Amino acid sequence: MTEGLEALRERLTALEADNRRLSDGVETLETDLQETERKLERTETKLEQTETKLERTANTLEQTRTALEPKQMAALESERIMEIEAENERLRDRLEACEAETTGTKALAEATAKRTGSNKRRIEELQARELEKGAHLLAEGVDPGELDIEGDHLERFTKEDGRTYVRLPEHEDPLERGGSPTLTHGDLLPIQQLARMDDEMLRSTTNALPTRLAANLWKARVDSSVGDNPWENGCKSIKEYVKASDLKHWIRRQERGVSDSYAKKLVSRTIDALLDLSNNRVAIRKRTERKNGLEYTERRLIIPTDAEIPGETGGSSPQPPETADVLG
Repeated sequence: MTEGLEALRERLTALEADNRRLSDGVETLETDLQETERKLERTETKLEQTETKLERTANTLEQTRTALEPKQMAALESERIMEIEAENERLRDRLEACEAETTGTKALAEATAKRTGSNKRRIEELQARELEKGAHLLAEGVDPGELDIEGDHLERFTKEDGRTYVRLPEHEDPLERGGSPTLTHGDLLPIQQLARMDDEMLRSTTNALPTRLAANLWKARVDSSVGDNPWENGCKSIKEYVKASDLKHWIRRQERGVSDSYAKKLVSRTIDALLDLSNNRVAIRKRTERKNGLEYTERRLIIPTDAEIPGETGGSSPQPPETADVLG
């Protein structure tokens, strides 16, 4: 019983101590809260004072602005009006000067146009008469559409001096200026004329596939930019040749999807077309070949060394000739 009372006393003492600490803490918090409230009151007072000062300042600025604005606006408007009037006056003077200059320039241009037109007609008449006499005129100074000449067209061609001329077809220059003409369009073999065309023009010229293949075969021979060239250099009396078997493979590369049997038929038709379009400047020869111990005879399309081919006769390697255009 005595031990129980002692324990209760100790517990009571501890609770009283805790109660005192809590009381002290509450007093401290109340003190801090009061101090904070005082600071907040001071801050609110200062804020009210600042707002009052701002209102007074705003009122003062508004009064000042109200007093000054009419005078300033009037001065600015007056100054701006003066500037605009001065600019308008300057522009009027400039406009009058430009109108006077334009009138003079227009009159001069009309007079010049009349003189130029008369001179142009005189020059065109002289050019037409000179062309009819056989003259070769530099193409850069001739407007074919404006010339009144006999015949239906002029021929455009290049001479040995590298310059481009025009003439009436088959007319030789009596002055022999610039050297001899290079090949004209009419000088070329039909196969050469077709070989100079691009694919679109070639298709519009002929619908026959063997003819187009013949033209492309000839083009591959004379134009290194084509790339796929089945021709081979010959010897002795043969300048160049292409084997029928090589031609068949070449045709299949040119026309995708062509069967082997149809390519064989196209070989014969292409050779026939090339014979015709070259005016028989090329020929067909048969030669015995040996492969894997077996002999067989194969056709060759050849170009003899003595074949008269415009632009190539007497040369060792073909060069695409510079030919004439036809001017309407």
